[in-house]
Amino acid sequence: MNMIRQPSSHLIKLSIVGIALMMLSGCMSGFTGTRFTDTAEVKTGDVMPIFIATSRKMNGDGSVTAELSSTTNYLMNLINIPKNHKTGQIERPSFGSESRNSHFTFLSQRVLDHDRFRAEISAQLSGRVGTARDILVYVHGFNTGYDEARFRLAQIATDSGFTGVPVLFTWPSQNRAFAYGADKDNATASRDDLTTVLSELGTMPGVGRIHILAHSMGTWLTMEALRESAIGGRGDLSGRLGEVMLAAPDIDLAVFKQQYARVGPFARVSIFAAADDKALNISSVLAGDRQRVGALDLNDKAQRDEIAKLGVRVYDLSNTDTGDFFRHGTFAAAPAAIRAIGAQLAMPPDDARQAQAFEAQIFETQ
Repeated sequence: MNMIRQPSSHLIKLSIVGIALMMLSGCMSGFTGTRFTDTAEVKTGDVMPIFIATSRKMNGDGSVTAELSSTTNYLMNLINIPKNHKTGQIERPSFGSESRNSHFTFLSQRVLDHDRFRAEISAQLSGRVGTARDILVYVHGFNTGYDEARFRLAQIATDSGFTGVPVLFTWPSQNRAFAYGADKDNATASRDDLTTVLSELGTMPGVGRIHILAHSMGTWLTMEALRESAIGGRGDLSGRLGEVMLAAPDIDLAVFKQQYARVGPFARVSIFAAADDKALNISSVLAGDRQRVGALDLNDKAQRDEIAKLGVRVYDLSNTDTGDFFRHGTFAAAPAAIRAIGAQLAMPPDDARQAQAFEAQIFETQ
């Protein structure tokens, strides 16, 4: 007698994940521009210099690839911010040519060596006072190309009102929805690069505080780099570590606890989480239904208590509609989230020191 086997629940989940990944690939791969709703008109400057440190391999003509480099490479880009820019958007043409008035555009790039990278950042900081001496390091996540990463940092720095120097750390994401494993391997291989870059920034003359904003898989890379710094006796980045903001962290909760045990004594950590983050829910299934920190359900008392024990600040972005079906980029699209990032970046150093040790706080962003 032939038995008809019913598909297992795990197989059903994997099938659903496969369908979702195909949707994710169609929605997110190949950066052509991002459109969000609920935006407000903002005034911007025309050009923003962005310093870049990368573990991506570079070609002889200065182009940046999705391959892993054996050394850290350094660049400086000039990015045009469109005059009609609206908060939460990266305005790019859906078709046709780009316009400086209407779109984020890349203006120029200079390849720097290590010493020139340090010298140029120091020159940018020279003569500045207060929070204008700060550095914001952005570490992107999974399925993110080079163009999207640098435009995203320019957008966040503009929308949050950041007045310091923006620095992008970009690692060789394959920019493909089905390359999760390859991205994780390349992020892992980039830990030493990021650790070294953060340490170097901490020793530069004229630097105020070093803030870090990381997204998705980039949060895991960031926490690993900060953990290495702490183990090496440089946990506070020479006394300059400021805000550590983890947006949609694609980190297993148990792993995060171990990382935070090392990093927590030196860092003021904030988490931007959303229970309805579909991308992280897919990641959870792929990891064997392991809870991702960025998809915590803060209405669930057990999960709320679990994160509260650590003493981190949590912003709940659940049910925040920005037009992003997967709700994985809400931190950069929702005006309330951008305001929260800006408020933390603008906090005077003395206030930040006084608030270094605080009990867990959970904020609604509706």
